[in-house]
Amino acid sequence: MPNAYPTEQARQAARARLIAQGLSSKEWAELHELSPSTVYAVLNGQHKCLRGDAHRAAVLLGIKPTVTAHYPAPAAQG
Repeated sequence: MPNAYPTEQARQAARARLIAQGLSSKEWAELHELSPSTVYAVLNGQHKCLRGDAHRAAVLLGIKPTVTAHYPAPAAQG
């Protein structure tokens, strides 16, 4: 089973990408309509990033892979 928690290497790479883009964590958070404190916590390893805004931030930062859920289509009623 893969590790669900972001690694230090992944968080460092995300920080490096922000620096390369010339963005602060706060600017990036505002661009993606996230709380700056959530983004700081994700980048510092203070959140497990399992659900909610922390998970969304981790996916958008490239720390966690995008997960596409495959749910069955609802049955037609009629």
